[in-house]
Amino acid sequence: MHCARRALVALLLAGAAGLGSAGELTVSAAASLTNALREVGAAFDAQNPGTRVLFNFAASGSLLQQIAQGAPVDVFASADAETMDEAERRRLVDPASRVDFAANALVLVVPGDAAQVPASLADLARPAWRRIAIGAPASVPAGRYAERALEQAGLWPALAPKTIRAQSVRQALDYVARGEVDAGFVYASDAALMAGKVRVALAVPTATPVRYPIAIVVGSRHVDEARRFIAFVRTPAAQAVLRRHGFTAPSS
Repeated sequence: MHCARRALVALLLAGAAGLGSAGELTVSAAASLTNALREVGAAFDAQNPGTRVLFNFAASGSLLQQIAQGAPVDVFASADAETMDEAERRRLVDPASRVDFAANALVLVVPGDAAQVPASLADLARPAWRRIAIGAPASVPAGRYAERALEQAGLWPALAPKTIRAQSVRQALDYVARGEVDAGFVYASDAALMAGKVRVALAVPTATPVRYPIAIVVGSRHVDEARRFIAFVRTPAAQAVLRRHGFTAPSS
């Protein structure tokens, strides 16, 4: 994984001249935002002739490390406040530009053809559920939310050995959809993408709300465009796109 990350960062750095050219805005965003932000980006491009949004989607923690290593990024959108707090602490983003623009919910999903569906998180300790997909908590916010929910329920020691660590929440979703695991923790918006291939077994309470902050990256050469994009994702039209993809307003 580390080699792949270094390779990606090297590729981004090698393409800095192209990505940083006039009219191109580079947005690094959490993997769970992939479908929704691509649609939002197309609408932004249509309303801003001469500007084109380029997206880089991955786990929030991986994106943070790319930015820290100098990847040419203008806007950062993470899947949790904690990652953005770290970006602020390391002075990688402009705190004055930071806003929450979307919210989500953590759910437990099983394959669409699963013979059994857990009725509670405690059921996952039973032998019927041998492999459980979870985003790597160190870099994937959905995995961190799941780990803490299981810790709060007193289940983490029993379930940790069963977990299959994914590099992003989308990878965890794919594991479940392909039947490679018995269950997995993903966001409600992700589960909605594969209705039929996965089934939502449970809503998983989280100690803190699942909210998505967005901010301008320090050193961006397209600050005006970055401000316009951040303002755009909060417009009614963009919020409608996010709702259609399973997200909710950050105040809900």
